[in-house]
Amino acid sequence: MTMPRRYFLKSGALALATMGLSPSFLRRTVFGMELPAAAKGKVLICLFQRGAADALNVVVPFGDKSYYQLRPNIAIPEPLRGQGTAAALDLDGFFGLHPSLAPLKPLWDRGMLAPIHAVGSPSSTRSHFDAQDYMESGTPDRKATNDGWLNRYLATSGTCEASCEPSPFRAVAMTQQTPRILAGSAPTVAMNTLEEFSVRGGGDQTARLEALYRTGSADVIHGAGKDMFEAVKMLKSANPLQYQPQNGAEYPKTPFGNHLKQIAQLIKSNVGLEVAFADIGGWDTHVNQGAATGALAQRLDDFAKSIAALTADLGDRMDDVVILTMSEFGRMARQNGNGGTDHGHAGAMFVIGGHVRGKQVYGTWPGLAPEQLYEGRDLALTTDFRTVFAEIAGRHLGASKMDALFPGFSPHGGLGLLG
Repeated sequence: MTMPRRYFLKSGALALATMGLSPSFLRRTVFGMELPAAAKGKVLICLFQRGAADALNVVVPFGDKSYYQLRPNIAIPEPLRGQGTAAALDLDGFFGLHPSLAPLKPLWDRGMLAPIHAVGSPSSTRSHFDAQDYMESGTPDRKATNDGWLNRYLATSGTCEASCEPSPFRAVAMTQQTPRILAGSAPTVAMNTLEEFSVRGGGDQTARLEALYRTGSADVIHGAGKDMFEAVKMLKSANPLQYQPQNGAEYPKTPFGNHLKQIAQLIKSNVGLEVAFADIGGWDTHVNQGAATGALAQRLDDFAKSIAALTADLGDRMDDVVILTMSEFGRMARQNGNGGTDHGHAGAMFVIGGHVRGKQVYGTWPGLAPEQLYEGRDLALTTDFRTVFAEIAGRHLGASKMDALFPGFSPHGGLGLLG
C-alpha cells in the first residue's frame, strides 16, 4: 500500500513525539569546544527525590540531643538504644542512616558513599514547584531562566573531537517528559522505558519512513528523522528486552527500580550516555511519616534497594560513574500534630561513585537548638547546592567555566568530594 508524503511527514512528527524525544531533539546543535571535554566514558546520574525528603530522618543526627526533643514520636533511635532494625545505622558516631537505607551502608563501608547535610537552596521558598525549578535551573529565586543547568553543560561542553557527532543518547531522562534540569537548546531524549522507545520505532512503518526521510530534502524534519532512526537502531542493538543484570543485582519491581536498571543497560551498551536522569516521588510526608517504619521508610526502601542494585550491576564501571541525589528542600525540624513534618529549608544529598571520597559526612552541621534553626523552625543551610553541582560538573565531567552553568555564582573551591 502506498501513502502520500504528507501522511508520512505527519506520522514521522507523531513518532518523534510519542517516542519521548524532547522538542530540542528537532534542532541541530553544533557543540562548541570552549570548555574541556569530559573524560571519556564518564557518566553522571542525577536522581531527584520530588516532594522534599526529610533530611533529618534520612541522615540522622543522633548525636544532637535537640533532634530527639524536636521529634518525640518520629525520631530514629540512636544505634546503641535501638532494637534490631529500628535503630539508625551508625556512620561516624554522630550521624547515622535511616534503617531502610541499609542497602547503602556497604557503599559507605567501601568509601563510595558521601552524604552531604544541611545542603540546599538559599531561596527561602517553601513551594515545591518553585524550589524544584530553582534547583533544576541552577538559579535560585530567578524564575526567568529558561533552561536547566545540565542542559547548559551539554550545550557548552564537548565529549568528542570537533569532527565527531554527539550520540543521540548523550543525555537521557527516564521520564515521560523532558525534566526542567535538561530543558534547553542541547538535544536530549526523554522516554518512560527503553522497550517503549524501541518498539514504537519498529516495524514496517519505520522502514518506509526511513526511506522517505533519506530521500527528502535536508530540512529540520529530515534531520530529526535521520537522528531518530539512528537512535532506534542503536537501542535495538542493545537488546533492551533481553537484558540481564550482573553481579547478583536485584532491582525492585517498581518504576524507580526499572528506570535505574535501564540506565545501567544504557551505560553498559556503550551508546554514548553521559548524563542520565530519573526521579522518584512520594516524599511529601505531612501525615503519618513514621520513624523506622511507615511512609518515609517505604520510600527509602525502594530508593536504597534501587541504587544498591544499580551500583552492583555496574560493577567496575562505577569507577567512571557518579550518582548524585537531590531534593528541593528538607522538612521542618519539629514534628507536626499529624505525625509528620511540614516544608522546611536545608536538606541532604548523596554522592556515590568509585572515585568519591566517601566514609565522611560533608557539610557544616548548624545544630538543632532553638537559636540555631532557620527562622526558628528549620535546619539551617550551610552548603549551597550549586557548590556540589559545580564540583561534580568540573571534577567529574570536565566543565571549567562555571559562570556558564551557574550565572552569578562562585563555588569557592568545593567540598573535596571526588578523588
